[in-house]
Amino acid sequence: MKKTEKVMIKCPICGKNVEFYKNKKLPPNFPFCSQRCKLIDLGKWLNEEYVISEPIPEEYEQIDDEE
Repeated sequence: MKKTEKVMIKCPICGKNVEFYKNKKLPPNFPFCSQRCKLIDLGKWLNEEYVISEPIPEEYEQIDDEE
């Protein structure tokens, strides 16, 4: 029987420890500690507090134009 390795990470919103096991299903709110932290993160994306700083490469823009 293989021993599953326990891994601890910090919730990106509140900093609490989030525990999961390698080779097993991830917790439902991963990488967050709770549904609340998951929704706070979503709210930050929707309020444009987070942005993707790298421009879209030209080859991807050309694909969109062809459709």
